[in-house]
Amino acid sequence: MTIQVSAKLPDRTVEALDVVARKLHLSRADIICQALETYLDDFDDLAVSIDRLCDQTDLIHDWDKVRHALLNSDDG
Repeated sequence: MTIQVSAKLPDRTVEALDVVARKLHLSRADIICQALETYLDDFDDLAVSIDRLCDQTDLIHDWDKVRHALLNSDDG
């Protein structure tokens, strides 16, 4: 199911959208849908990252100590 949504865009944005749509042989709607899906996926990833950074129970490792341990291990 799809729902139609209206949005007002600046002239420059619509002109750029039309250029991309012509080059990719896609409709404006296709380009807008793909752009929004990408944006929403990125937003979800960012939200997860922020949640993890704010999680007080999540262990934080000191990069210098980890690097030192890896470089001085006997496995290499």
